[in-house]
Amino acid sequence: MTPSSIRRPAALWSAISTILVLIAAPAHAQRAPTAFRDLVAFDQPLIALTNVSVIDGTGTAPRARQTIVIRGDRIEAVGPTGSVTVPRGAEVVDLPGHTVIPGLVGLHDHSYYTGGNGRAAQLSFSGSRLYLGSGVTTIRTTGARAPYEELNLKAAIDAGRTVGPSMFTTGPYLTGEQGSQTMTRLDGPESARRVVRYWSEEGVDWFKAYTWISRAELGAAIEEAHAHGVKVTAHLCSVGYREAVALGIDNLEHGLFANSEYAPNKRPDECPPGFRNTYADLDVNGPEVQATFRDMIENEVPMTSTLVVYEISVSGRPPIDERVYEMLAPEIAEEVRAIAVRRRAGDGAIDPAMFAKAMEYERAFVEAGGLLGAGVDPTGYGAAPPGLGDQRNFELLLEAGFTTPQVVQIMSANGAKVLGIENEVGTVEAGKIADLVVVRGDVARDGHLRNTRYVFRHGIGWDSAALFESVRGIVGIR
Repeated sequence: MTPSSIRRPAALWSAISTILVLIAAPAHAQRAPTAFRDLVAFDQPLIALTNVSVIDGTGTAPRARQTIVIRGDRIEAVGPTGSVTVPRGAEVVDLPGHTVIPGLVGLHDHSYYTGGNGRAAQLSFSGSRLYLGSGVTTIRTTGARAPYEELNLKAAIDAGRTVGPSMFTTGPYLTGEQGSQTMTRLDGPESARRVVRYWSEEGVDWFKAYTWISRAELGAAIEEAHAHGVKVTAHLCSVGYREAVALGIDNLEHGLFANSEYAPNKRPDECPPGFRNTYADLDVNGPEVQATFRDMIENEVPMTSTLVVYEISVSGRPPIDERVYEMLAPEIAEEVRAIAVRRRAGDGAIDPAMFAKAMEYERAFVEAGGLLGAGVDPTGYGAAPPGLGDQRNFELLLEAGFTTPQVVQIMSANGAKVLGIENEVGTVEAGKIADLVVVRGDVARDGHLRNTRYVFRHGIGWDSAALFESVRGIVGIR
């Protein structure tokens, strides 16, 4: 026995005492760390939210005057106030005039941000708080610039060392030789296999293929990922959606904006420039589009809507939410505002007719039986930051023609299904993890989530306003 292996008696008894406490403690005793108390509204092990309206994520109509009982990190009961028994000792929070929805599941919610004139930053601090404060309790990052930072952030959140949503992490982008310097530039199928194998073993949950990947590279990446129990999604162009489905893709991002297969000049393994400009008259109920939908639905390939990141570049749209500028670092806010003003005034990079067609495409996909999720994609020139962009997506999906219960379902239960966690989160029902969003007002009437007040993640109720205030003026740099 070496001296370093000999434990002093006091230290030994301290360790034993700690173990005994942990064994004796109930599961719900592990609550929010002391360092974050100023961000927490409710931390009791037994809570009853009474007299709320509930939109439960199943697509059914809102239910008025409901009570939700939360014990530890789970929903114990949900039902009409007066019919649900509130357990003795519960902290009763009476919330008339409030709506409760499931925690949002962001399927395209990066841990980094790009904005202004070429700026880019990893937002492991501010982005995580913005997501949670906006009601996003689970994210899939869907493309990483810094995979190790994401893996470490996920571990820190899970351990309670920092604040944020539950995370599904992504490996580095997989693209062709024209990809950016932050992406893996593949030079054939074997390089795709090598990269996927390495990062799968490091623990990422998903990979994202990008614009210039070839069919051979994409097929190799998918095969290698599946061999390791990992999935692949894609922002495509050189490969069409039907080709990707045939190769075994698990998810497709951005809807119509990334599907080049309808372009008249499309050639195999090439991204036709300006292909979106040909889509204004596309018949979403015609045989070509319906064939795409049929392939996706039969092979259980969902689609992710990211309308907000495109809306910011469409002329004639409403002004950017002022909260965006309040959260951004001042110098970034100034740059973003200048770009937004130009694009709203007619310098938009995306035709309004194309934007309308993309909405129509997503609605037609759902009407055909497809599974649609949503995410913010906080990139572009920076006017759709984490969380706030997710809330704007809610409004845009309503504009696209979905009902409020459908939008809640798209942004919660559907995302959970894509991630394979629908038995744990995504709906407001007994037995599920208590991931909930409490919004002041009638969401079905108001048509937005901007008045989010509390966000429960794993049974701890975070104060949305406090989370926002903790990152005001630093988003984009930290």
